[in-house]
Amino acid sequence: MALYFSRNVKVYLQQGSNIWEIPVLDGFSFSQSVNSSDITLAEGIKSSSDTRSRRSRRTFNDSYSPAEWSFSTYIRPFQAGPSGDAGSWEVADADANHHAVEEALWANFVAKNSLAVSTGSGESAAEAVWDNGIANTTSNMTIDFTGSDVAELGEFDLFFVFDETTPKTYKIAKCCVNEATVEFDVEGIATINWSGFGSDIIDSGVSKPNPSITEEITSTDNFIRNRLTKLTLTANDTAVFAGSTGAYSVVLTGGSLTFSNNITYLTPETLGRIDKPMGHVTGTREVGGNFTCYLDSTDNSMAELFQELIDNDNVVTNSFNLVFDIGGSASTPNVKVTMPQAHIEIPTHSIEDVISLDVNFQAQTSSFTPATATAANWDASIVYTGNANS
Repeated sequence: MALYFSRNVKVYLQQGSNIWEIPVLDGFSFSQSVNSSDITLAEGIKSSSDTRSRRSRRTFNDSYSPAEWSFSTYIRPFQAGPSGDAGSWEVADADANHHAVEEALWANFVAKNSLAVSTGSGESAAEAVWDNGIANTTSNMTIDFTGSDVAELGEFDLFFVFDETTPKTYKIAKCCVNEATVEFDVEGIATINWSGFGSDIIDSGVSKPNPSITEEITSTDNFIRNRLTKLTLTANDTAVFAGSTGAYSVVLTGGSLTFSNNITYLTPETLGRIDKPMGHVTGTREVGGNFTCYLDSTDNSMAELFQELIDNDNVVTNSFNLVFDIGGSASTPNVKVTMPQAHIEIPTHSIEDVISLDVNFQAQTSSFTPATATAANWDASIVYTGNANS
């Protein structure tokens, strides 16, 4: 009898002809359930001589719920190696652009996307590029939400392979990314918790994929230490907050960033058969999170911001520019998350050995119809900068 262990799992993402290997952490999961209906009987007795009463129940399967999946990855930016390397992003590009091991997940989170090959301006050869939301250059990789105002986002297949020597492979078809959460554990390595949906789980006749993009998945120099992360917090209304500069001094002790598409999967319910989910639609995009810091009495500290938020009861939107430098800004690799007009809630005090503040925030667009050409008008932008390929 062969047993399968989670330690031996490998995860692959396939979209079109491209197949990525996605290294995941312990704690991954996938499942699918069925929607059912109950029919019950409740009636009186037949007669005084026959006091039996039918109290039966029957259960009928209606439809399958969408498959659900979740796993965590490290944040791993890098600068690609020479074109033509086996498993390289830059298969046919003379430039060494910046990428990330988890890039395909972000690409399908922010847009209805696919990786195409086109001839860029000034390129000596064809260049691999995403349709929307991802810009790979020799300086960095930028992720924005300018292509996310759509009813349907990118879809792909996920493969979970248990024990490659005697493989057991599960395929989750037509997957979409619903949520991504970045955790700030100052003692840990920067990670992203991914979760989403798929149409169904298939295990019959599924073969192990052969990945075509595996660049930097075994590297040891593209991890990010959370302790180096810093936050720059600047008020957009300097007449109300922090004098003329609007800048506050914040030293993080923890927190998280959450990006959500609020996706709903649609499933028909036809009588006489068990229907499968047919596809997804997007809901309200939500970007926000929280951070914690010590209560500090210095000028322009969080204690001062707390007081100003309490005092200014005529300000209905507390608009701040938040910049999270994950891994710091002075060295690579790092990731910068910018929220140009985040609404900050009044912080709450956490009474521990050292008094701290817990601050919630929600990223905002500049309007309900932001200018598509300007990333600063959107909820957030994400910039990856990696080390050169080792």
